[in-house]
Amino acid sequence: MIAFSIVIFSIPSVIYSALKYKLFDSSDLDRKTHGKNISRLGGIPIFVSFTISVLLFSTLSDFKEANFLIIACIILSALGLKDDMYGTNITTKFILQLTVAIILVFFGDFRLSSFYGVLNIGELNYIGGSLFSIILIIFLNNAFNLIDGVDGLAASIGILSSLCFGFLFASMHEATYACIAFALVGALVGFIKYNWWPAKIFMGDTGALTIGLICATLAIKFIELNKLVPTGNPDFQSSPAIAVAILIVPIFDSIRVFCVRILNKKSPFRGDRNHIHHRLERLGLSSRKLVLLTVFLNISIIAFTVLFRSLGNFNLIVIIMSICIIFNMYLSWRLRVKENQTCDKKISDRNSLNYHAKKVNFGFKLIENEARN
Repeated sequence: MIAFSIVIFSIPSVIYSALKYKLFDSSDLDRKTHGKNISRLGGIPIFVSFTISVLLFSTLSDFKEANFLIIACIILSALGLKDDMYGTNITTKFILQLTVAIILVFFGDFRLSSFYGVLNIGELNYIGGSLFSIILIIFLNNAFNLIDGVDGLAASIGILSSLCFGFLFASMHEATYACIAFALVGALVGFIKYNWWPAKIFMGDTGALTIGLICATLAIKFIELNKLVPTGNPDFQSSPAIAVAILIVPIFDSIRVFCVRILNKKSPFRGDRNHIHHRLERLGLSSRKLVLLTVFLNISIIAFTVLFRSLGNFNLIVIIMSICIIFNMYLSWRLRVKENQTCDKKISDRNSLNYHAKKVNFGFKLIENEARN
């Protein structure tokens, strides 16, 4: 409620300041779909409200790990703000994201210690687990940034992800991590009021990177706290598969886009309009329907994974990815059908135009012959 209140009352001031000082998202870029200037500074209220809420509760519970999370959020939010205002080169982004990941892994102890049987890999040594955790944090940072292309999509997925982690931690009696998750929920619920179609403000890199960072740390902690130990069983079996299911939208979309770009011999970091939400747009879905469909699919995958968590991590992750691949293949088929129909219509229209042109020319020739006679 604290995070929600801060966001809901501060965003109108941010929008006013953006109008006054002309701090807009440029609407003439080829990857943008909105037709007017809109501020990209919505991530500032998200970051500020989350930070204030977590700091208040961390002092009550003596939760020292929150300090490193807040430090990481400050660095990443500063990077996002710089990028939203003036732009940032890829090298600077990578260095700062790497710094943030190192702080969280080596100082905050947000580190995976096992693959939990996925690919038949079990325990990881300290260095191996740390390196994998760093890569995972950087990947999820950028994954949430990549799905922020339609009004309300990144915020909706962020709400769903953090809400799931919040309830899971609460059921595990991990109140501190539940507070972190619910603080992000409150901030995003307040933000989506102004980001729902038609959006009055965007979260920008400041918001997207912050959401990705928090969700990455929550996922790592959820997996580690449910580690199978000799002293007892975990609260949730197959916790890595559940974490993947919760974050499947940014995970699958990022992997698919990177693979497609590499296969097309393009830079994987070069933006395009080939994300899943762009493909759904080309099928004719509105922003609202697109977001609702994506959230519904995400909820369905989460429910399936939680219900069948006894199948094990490897089997569940294979099933989850298979569902996503089948859905992507269905989208590709629908897009091809639509493109063929559009092509056939153009050919038909062109033939019709040629036919009428020939009739007009024939008419002119008749008039010309009459005139000669």
